[in-house]
Amino acid sequence: MRELVETAQRWTAEGRAGFLARPVTEEGFGPRDPGGAVLVDPRGECVGALYRGVFDAELVAEARAVPAGATARVCEVSVLRAEAEAARLTCGGRAEVLLQPLAGIPARWWELLGAGAGVALVTRLNEAADRATSEVVRAAEPPRDEAGRRAAELLATRRPGRDAVYGDAGLVLVEAYPSAPYVVIGGGGELAELIERQALLLGWEAVRVEAAEQAAKAIAARRDAACVVMLSHDEEFDVPTLRAALAAGVPYVGALGSRRTTTRRREGLLAAGATEAELARVHGPIGLDLGARTPAETALAICAEILGVLGSRGAGALRDSGGPING
Repeated sequence: MRELVETAQRWTAEGRAGFLARPVTEEGFGPRDPGGAVLVDPRGECVGALYRGVFDAELVAEARAVPAGATARVCEVSVLRAEAEAARLTCGGRAEVLLQPLAGIPARWWELLGAGAGVALVTRLNEAADRATSEVVRAAEPPRDEAGRRAAELLATRRPGRDAVYGDAGLVLVEAYPSAPYVVIGGGGELAELIERQALLLGWEAVRVEAAEQAAKAIAARRDAACVVMLSHDEEFDVPTLRAALAAGVPYVGALGSRRTTTRRREGLLAAGATEAELARVHGPIGLDLGARTPAETALAICAEILGVLGSRGAGALRDSGGPING
């Protein structure tokens, strides 16, 4: 969605009759972008990515059919196995896609997205799904209803997500786009470089710092999205940084080191005023137990643990889980 900001603002300024299309419900398709969306111009232009463009022509036709003055249109789309293979989708599927005129999307939504802020859009549809109103929700705002509470939950995962909440007045689509995780890596070397590369591959941001003062500034600057990975064993660096991260409420705090080093850090943190509850939030030794041995494998295990913690998911195998596969 964030990649659509510039185009959406330009189309709006031009007075173009564009539409924002995104799924309300989905079934199938396999792994997919949970924040996928596309801007549709009834004249035929599509900007963005939704199911690798397999439905773009259909969405253009639906946009052309929206009556003047309508504020929403929900259309059903489906793709069979052969079509999915041709579009390089993992598998076929079905979806209900909401087409909403850009004029009905708050300008503040695009402004906050463009600024990289964590923000959610709550869109309420009537029972006929032909009328819609949208409002912007920030994580710091107290939720006013069930949709607001769901928006806060999705934003807390630090990962884009959508959910449909059904109420007496109709369907409410909740779309959350948190700030991308900002990984503050304490220390240098090959492992730090690999963690940074892995983070960027996931669409996150990352910064390497070499001193406690630098780390504190990085955490404070991006407190809403920061995750801390401490690689250094320097007592004047690791303990103050970990203490600052815990005090700031950073959702993921991890520290590399042997069990002996972990014990030393624990004692240092207790001496610095950390509570037992705060110490329980430190992932040390760091990373998922994947049997990692090389620096690249270790970087993967660390980033996988961050992903699981932010999504409130355990590290068990999917075959042993009864929950949703895709997030």
